[in-house]
Amino acid sequence: MKSIILLSALLLNSFAALATPPSADLETNFHKLSGNLRAYPYAESEPPAQTPPPAGYEPFHLEHYGRHGSRWLIGENDYKTPVQNLEKAERAGKLTPLGKETLEELRKIEVASRGRLGELSDKGALQHQAIGRRMARNYPELFSDSSQVDAKATVVIRCILSMLNGLQGIREVAPNVSVKSDASYADMYFMNYDDKPAWEIKDKANPVLWEYWKNHSVPDGYLSRLVTDKQFALDSVARGLMPQLYWILANTQGHTGQPWMLDKVFTADEVREAWRGDNAGWVLHSIDTPLTERRMPYTQRKLLKNIIESTDTAIMSTRPSVNLRYGHDGILINFITLMEINDFGKEFASIEEAEAAGVRSYDLIPMAGNIQLVFYKNKEGDVLVKCLLNEEEVRLPATPVAGPYYRWNELRDYYLEKANRY
Repeated sequence: MKSIILLSALLLNSFAALATPPSADLETNFHKLSGNLRAYPYAESEPPAQTPPPAGYEPFHLEHYGRHGSRWLIGENDYKTPVQNLEKAERAGKLTPLGKETLEELRKIEVASRGRLGELSDKGALQHQAIGRRMARNYPELFSDSSQVDAKATVVIRCILSMLNGLQGIREVAPNVSVKSDASYADMYFMNYDDKPAWEIKDKANPVLWEYWKNHSVPDGYLSRLVTDKQFALDSVARGLMPQLYWILANTQGHTGQPWMLDKVFTADEVREAWRGDNAGWVLHSIDTPLTERRMPYTQRKLLKNIIESTDTAIMSTRPSVNLRYGHDGILINFITLMEINDFGKEFASIEEAEAAGVRSYDLIPMAGNIQLVFYKNKEGDVLVKCLLNEEEVRLPATPVAGPYYRWNELRDYYLEKANRY
């Protein structure tokens, strides 16, 4: 993950290193290699300390877009298919001890998932409570009795519950803050915009993705740890087992009481290839590349424009304010590339090039992943902005005033031009 920035020359060097790709040793972390199923890294621990603003500047406004917290998998077959496939080996008496243990746990998880597909998990609720508490604690000026907090969610229940838990966390620190919350189809045009022309362009690039998957298929060594007869495993068990088995085992980190078995069933190499296949889809979905006519970041132009307009209103107001939005990973990752956070918005020629540069789902869009734009003003009315990605300070496409602080007028003009391109 990204390093903290301080104003000293030494730590400004760390700030420049924010775009450095994770080293190879980090890619053996099974929790991270769960990709967008990774549980939020700062639910039970604290993120890096933040850089103080330049002298004379005080926070007056905050804009936020966050993904819902950890959830149950969305498809019924995500849970049922691995159970059914391993039961074939069970009936044939060909399960290893680990295979028997895995099947037993998968059955329990499948039963527990019934009626809860796609819903927020218990840990997902805790993730947003923690984020809300930190917001209110880090920026008491924005959550005072005179402040207005406006929270919106998409019309999906896990997002609505994420919003409510985030507000619960805020109220634990600032019980008297004024809060308004809503979830309406009227706001979906910027909360979860369906850019059909862009998706059609992306679909034309799918052969690139299929070729990537062919070159990064998961080695079948995991089958021998589950099934005693290799040929039987290949003929009767393997088809349909992946990637659902990877998804179920990776997602247990987002639930209380579900066992962590990902590193028992798979090796690091196998999980890395499973993650690469999934990550490739997110890369093609989000990056600026000729493969998709450089179109994908702009799917979130309406969200960017809404944030600009909301900030314009806040600058004219004398009342501190906060705008919170709770949505989805497919929105968040494209918003990251549209904002050009840490150079992730630059043009990439290939999936491999973007991955090497750090466009990696486990760092960008974990469960409860979020962007916070914190605005500061001095007595002369000069406005600075700082951006946090998953509560860590990041770089924006402008020259900083100091550390992670940028002049909003410069960024506003640049972002508004991008927001109006399509």
